[in-house]
Amino acid sequence: MPFIDVRAVRRKLKLSQTQFAARFGFAVASVRNWEQGRTRPDGPARVLLAVIAKHPEAVEDALRTAS
Repeated sequence: MPFIDVRAVRRKLKLSQTQFAARFGFAVASVRNWEQGRTRPDGPARVLLAVIAKHPEAVEDALRTAS
């Protein structure tokens, strides 16, 4: 799977790091670390970010109906 530019995905959605983390269930610290290159998303987070990048509304809908 290719590299996911978390900052670009978040900015495209016009969300702060805190808003992005809250909306999609990530820890704010994880979002910061990914964006600053300290760590890279892996496993389920990487898959979720790939879907968010292409279809954020589908993820938001799924999370909304699951709550």
